[in-house]
Amino acid sequence: MRDRINAALKAAQDEGDKRRCATLRLVQTAVKDREAAARENGKDGVNDSEVIEILHKMVQQREASAAEFESSGQLDLAEQERIEQDIIREFLPAQISEEEMRTLCEETVKDIEAHGLRDIGRCMSELKTRYPGKMDFVQASCLMKDMLRIDGNGQSGKGPEDAGKD
Repeated sequence: MRDRINAALKAAQDEGDKRRCATLRLVQTAVKDREAAARENGKDGVNDSEVIEILHKMVQQREASAAEFESSGQLDLAEQERIEQDIIREFLPAQISEEEMRTLCEETVKDIEAHGLRDIGRCMSELKTRYPGKMDFVQASCLMKDMLRIDGNGQSGKGPEDAGKD
């Protein structure tokens, strides 16, 4: 991952693309800062999944900044934030579509034999292990809650003894 970022920075420098260079330097600095913090805590550095986490956070920060700039009428600054977002997203894994996400959530529910909302934590943990950085886990959590709220009989989490009581 870091090699891709370094290669992209070198290419941007060769092309004279100042915006891309500045953004990629910010990415490198964020990764180096996280590595330094990890070493201070006795770890060897950061792995690719942590780099992906850093990139996701940077994209989210730029989304928030762009929204603030738009609401205050600073459209040129909002556009700059979006350009930086796009540059950072190039290094993130392709995101799973909503339809695929629904299928993967259903498979996970079956695989770990989840039966209700009490199993949401296990399901989400499994999804994060299987598909790190490849899906929007907030959206996946909502899908998972909907699936687990309704059991196989179309009941909304009520047992047979509760049927008809409302």
